[in-house]
Amino acid sequence: MGHFCSEKILWVLALGFTCVLVSINGVEASHKVYPDYQSLTASNVGRLHRTAYHFQPKRHWINDPNGPMYYNGVYHLFYQYNPKGAVWGNIVWAHSVSTDLINWTPLDPAIFPSKPFDKYGCWSGSATVRPGNKPVILYTGIVDHNNTQVQNYAVPANLSDPYLREWVKPDNNPLIVPQAGENKTAFRDPTTAWLGRDGHWRILLGGKRKHRGVAFLYRSRDFLKWTKAKHPLHTAAGTGNWECPDFYPVLKQGSYGLDTSVLGPNVKHVLKVSLDVTRYEYYTLGYYDTDKDRYIPDDTSRDGWNGLRYDYGNFYASKSFFDHSKNRRILWGWANESDSAYDDVTKGWAGIQLIPRVITLDPNGKQLLQWPIPELETLRGENVHLSGQVLKKGDVVEVTGITPAQADVEVTFSFAASSLDLAEPFDPTWKALDAQDVCGRRGSTVEGGGLGPFGLLTLASENLEEYTPVFFRVFKAGYQHVVLMCSDARSSSLMDGLYTPSFAGFVDVDLTDKKLSLRSLIDHSVVESFGARGKTCISSRVYPTLAVSDKAHLYVFNNGTEAVKIETLDAWSMNRPRMN
Repeated sequence: MGHFCSEKILWVLALGFTCVLVSINGVEASHKVYPDYQSLTASNVGRLHRTAYHFQPKRHWINDPNGPMYYNGVYHLFYQYNPKGAVWGNIVWAHSVSTDLINWTPLDPAIFPSKPFDKYGCWSGSATVRPGNKPVILYTGIVDHNNTQVQNYAVPANLSDPYLREWVKPDNNPLIVPQAGENKTAFRDPTTAWLGRDGHWRILLGGKRKHRGVAFLYRSRDFLKWTKAKHPLHTAAGTGNWECPDFYPVLKQGSYGLDTSVLGPNVKHVLKVSLDVTRYEYYTLGYYDTDKDRYIPDDTSRDGWNGLRYDYGNFYASKSFFDHSKNRRILWGWANESDSAYDDVTKGWAGIQLIPRVITLDPNGKQLLQWPIPELETLRGENVHLSGQVLKKGDVVEVTGITPAQADVEVTFSFAASSLDLAEPFDPTWKALDAQDVCGRRGSTVEGGGLGPFGLLTLASENLEEYTPVFFRVFKAGYQHVVLMCSDARSSSLMDGLYTPSFAGFVDVDLTDKKLSLRSLIDHSVVESFGARGKTCISSRVYPTLAVSDKAHLYVFNNGTEAVKIETLDAWSMNRPRMN
């Protein structure tokens, strides 16, 4: 899969009998080429908004993480990369290695166009480690100017090389080609393979049939000859093209991750797809019927844009892998830029990989939890601690003693039971809106009464001409409460021409203990936030003009009529990892 950066675009999409207005996440839903830009090598690299501890190469465009894996003590990150310019194009599989997921060493590209079966592009795919400790990559190749997509494989040239620097693409490629009547331009992104009880390998490909999103299922005995199943693993109407599918098991109880091939009564399965039409990712939890090779989402999960999301902000084309060294499943996601292609060319780079996250099933069984890998904490430096401070309406308290533009902040807020009774009523008309619409109406400065908005003002200028608030609002809906979490970029920059949405998600959290927690990873042009220990996650890309480097500030605020208390707050300056 390939993407490109552009200004915000509104699309009206007639899908079935539903007319949907979609706000594209700063990325158009096609592979637009900028001929004048795609091979324009960056001679100078702008440092103003470059991240310090998020993964990004020294220059140029990156997008999807491909086939991450752990192999013989080394983590491998493959990712879509343009070695010639700062916009999408000339895509290769770049390759970096690490022993801790934090400090990375770049290698030469693992896969690049060189054969008839990938002459016009090497797009996304996955890695599988087969029995006998033999890794293989499956990837999508583009074979002609018509964007015809086929599925290829590559294997290491030398298994004794600890970094697997060189990969070979055998001449018996392609392994899978689109059949007659299939949409050959929406037929891509093979998943990590899993081994069924019958001894057959299985993979999914993303695609569409008319307006239906489809996860095509293929089987193989030997990993070389693949046969399409009669029925897809899963499909849903009115969702458009599915790309970058991911399918894996999670334990019903416990915090350990599982190998992709694990089956049994103690697991649920996750099916994640990236939707072309919204540029967001959605997942469902459900039951994998191995007899029928069908996936059935739980009745608490929905397909499409009313469903669950890994991240309610700038997060796309993710890929997970099983880290058997620590028995955990790790998720990588890509965040594109929210400025223009011209801006990217000017600064000489575009795109970052977000901090890897550990995935577990929420004890309620209805959603996943995500949390930054614990290795990130090795980068923590200076620390400041606050506790017991009460924030009344209008209070803004600065957090000093750290580097606010490059920080890790964890805060737990508490409030009185009586404050829940006085929460702002949830307007019944909002039920037809998503969380982002509600946040747009009830932002960080809108005083509706009751509990919230309260939270952090990140990447803020001294006099608050610029700031990115990350905050909660608690609403009362009958005998229940609705918790809204927002990361609102509308006040993030004085620069013109940026995509500055009010990203938001609802938080399915029990307020019995009268507490809400928030963690934000702040890194110059990204604010990556985790609400209620990873129940709701939101990543925003922002470009302040005043709140940069040592001119950035961090505040805690409360604009609700009810007081909240900073139960505990810890903030750390973050050091730079080693990226050779």
